[in-house]
Amino acid sequence: MPNGPSESGRMGGDSPSAVFAKLAEMVYNGDDFDHVYQAICDAAAALVPGCAHASLMLKQNDRHITVAASDEVAAHVDALERAEQEGPCLDAIENDAPQVETELARSTQWPRLARRTVAETPVRGAAGFRLVIRGRKVGALNLFADNPGEFTDESIDQAILITAFAAVTLTALHEHEEAQTLREGLASNREIGKAIGLMMAFHDISEDRAFDLLRKTSQDMNIKLTGVAREVIAHHNSKFD
Repeated sequence: MPNGPSESGRMGGDSPSAVFAKLAEMVYNGDDFDHVYQAICDAAAALVPGCAHASLMLKQNDRHITVAASDEVAAHVDALERAEQEGPCLDAIENDAPQVETELARSTQWPRLARRTVAETPVRGAAGFRLVIRGRKVGALNLFADNPGEFTDESIDQAILITAFAAVTLTALHEHEEAQTLREGLASNREIGKAIGLMMAFHDISEDRAFDLLRKTSQDMNIKLTGVAREVIAHHNSKFD
């Protein structure tokens, strides 16, 4: 998780449409998940009325992990939720409805979290919004206010919009990554197939024997099979240059 302001941290002065356009551009350019996670948190902190801090918590197997936060305050509240095993972020992952507490000092929903949050941070209001990707509950966008009563209906509506857009953005990023992995896999398979064909033709050996030689060389030299295949292709090509 980034410790200081990021490229995406400069979104604060942008309009919602400009922020969403930047998120879409990140996917188009193939930015990694960490950058997009961070951009979502920065956008939420900048665009949701009353929100001073934001984080993104994902559920991985039985663990809840903060993958990005607008600052250390948001990350700390997430850590308190995990420690106390209660809070709007954790509940939002499992429930459809937004989980909102506008005055943590009076909270009856999450009393242990409220006590520690008020004692250890400037946060006085918290909200969690479930993130669904491909029909799966994967996490929650978490928002925090420094003053009680700052989360209004307008805040909730804007947070729902950002969470929905975040889901679309992350779904597109997953699909982009899968397509890239598939392309790389197909290219690797073609290189391995070509290397095997060259070895069969020039050394008069069977396909199985050629593959076994590639695999043994890969293991002996601690080089990926595709790397060995590329060397074989380059070696044969150099004979005809």
